[in-house]
Amino acid sequence: MPLPPAAGIGFKPQHARALDAPGAVSWLEIHAENYMVDGGPRLALLAEMSQRFAMSAHGVGLSIGGEDPLDPDHLARLRGLLDWLNPARFSEHLAWSSHGGAYLNDLLPLPCNTATLDRVCAHIDEVQQYLGRQMLLENPTSYMVFDDSTMSETDFLARIGRRTGCGMLLDIENVFLSAQNLGFAPERYLDAYPLDMVGEIHLAGHAPGDDVLIDTHSAPVTDPVWALYARVLDRIGPTPTLIEWDADVPDFTTLQAEAARAHALLTRRVPA
Repeated sequence: MPLPPAAGIGFKPQHARALDAPGAVSWLEIHAENYMVDGGPRLALLAEMSQRFAMSAHGVGLSIGGEDPLDPDHLARLRGLLDWLNPARFSEHLAWSSHGGAYLNDLLPLPCNTATLDRVCAHIDEVQQYLGRQMLLENPTSYMVFDDSTMSETDFLARIGRRTGCGMLLDIENVFLSAQNLGFAPERYLDAYPLDMVGEIHLAGHAPGDDVLIDTHSAPVTDPVWALYARVLDRIGPTPTLIEWDADVPDFTTLQAEAARAHALLTRRVPA
């Protein structure tokens, strides 16, 4: 089932029955690592949801940017899930989360230079060939500037897309947080971003902070992020858009309201 150019939410099992009346929610996304299991009630519920909604699978553990080779066991389990579920989209992060056999519960940023570019492209080529499908690559949230970066993040992402044929998952919340943390204009970032490669958009909220804003997915989307989202839609038109809310998960009514706000913007926009 293709992913519609409409609003979706991250699927949480506690909302399964509420999805009988989905409102503006048109599709669902899962974190792939939560479902890389052999049978059981978790997969049974996911199978039921996949008969009713288009699905997207979002990976958080491949460590695409890591210096180590990709974990073959992880890849095999991932392919098993994707072959079974056959989601409309699969995405991963421009980040690293493992080194020397140790796995970190975080998505860590990378310098944008030629050596990193070559490594990330090689890993994406391996993933796409092994899975037999295109992946989307999500832009990171940044909290620091690397001295050994030699190109902008937007140029880095565009080069990856051209070399590997992968698409892009544009996380507008990540753009906003990086801009606030590093002191650049998010509008300039989006103007330079390879919008023609975007297959999915993510929106989320964050915890309040003083000096640094942290990507927590624990609150409603803020007004500045909605404004940036409208700006992107003016450029590329309606695009599948996910409301991400992974911590302090609210009731389904709250998620419906966020999806409805995205839906309202999606239905008013046509590409320039």
